[in-house]
Amino acid sequence: MRYRTRTGNDVYANDGQDRFLRLLYGTAPGRFAVKLLTKPAVSKVGGVILKSPLSRPFIGPFTRKNQIDLKLYEGVPYRSYNDFFIRRIKKENRPFDPESSHLVSPCDGKLTVLPISKEGQFCVKHTLYTAESLLKNKGLAKRYEGGLALLFRLTVDDYHHYFYVDSGRKSRNVTIPGLFHTVNPTANDVYPIYKENTRQYSLLKSDHFGTLLMMEVGALMVGRIVNLHEAAQVSRGEEKGFFEFGGSTVILLFQTGQIKMDEDILNNSREGIETIVKAGERIGKAIH
Repeated sequence: MRYRTRTGNDVYANDGQDRFLRLLYGTAPGRFAVKLLTKPAVSKVGGVILKSPLSRPFIGPFTRKNQIDLKLYEGVPYRSYNDFFIRRIKKENRPFDPESSHLVSPCDGKLTVLPISKEGQFCVKHTLYTAESLLKNKGLAKRYEGGLALLFRLTVDDYHHYFYVDSGRKSRNVTIPGLFHTVNPTANDVYPIYKENTRQYSLLKSDHFGTLLMMEVGALMVGRIVNLHEAAQVSRGEEKGFFEFGGSTVILLFQTGQIKMDEDILNNSREGIETIVKAGERIGKAIH
């Protein structure tokens, strides 16, 4: 798997994980196993294990393998692997761009920008989606036809808290029950994961970017999407929520004419390469 940094350097992910997922999703026996592993009950059982003190020995090998510097995080004792996974970073290590008209990343992750056609369609790698299939709401989907979809794919080594990209009025949360596929692109080649996985969305009537849609997508072994607010007035940079263990995705939908993305991210997305971003860094700006 290849990603690109904001400075233009290519980074290659762990080939071992990719080979395992190709075996899991690309063979008949593997797909049989997938039917069991993606059931919500399996993720719940996995969540129980990872919240247990018995999971603490996993922390050390994981931090070494993924080169995670724990000095960047608040120094609290981790009673379980899940405690470690939802660790909080020190605020000074995720500063938010100070210009309020700049669009910032809501989370750490690998970003792809996808244009939404006037018919409401967008393509993730080789898989076609519609805004309606993503939202299960035809009327709401029409509001984002001709706009942009921003996919922030979080891998297990990423910081799994996410934040509001602007101040404004947030709506209630809407949950769409589903499965728990991995969000690795290997799975997306076989299953339309973003319209099959469990997800939750809300709207933000924002100060600078119109009414944007914010969605969190659960993934393999993610037992919970934890959003901290229902309908509320929220602030730019305020924590919106976090994921428990596993890879996952944050999706932002913008209406047409609201934002201009930074060129390096657009160029990478056109090449099919995800851009590595951090929460709070500029990724675009308001058009007006």
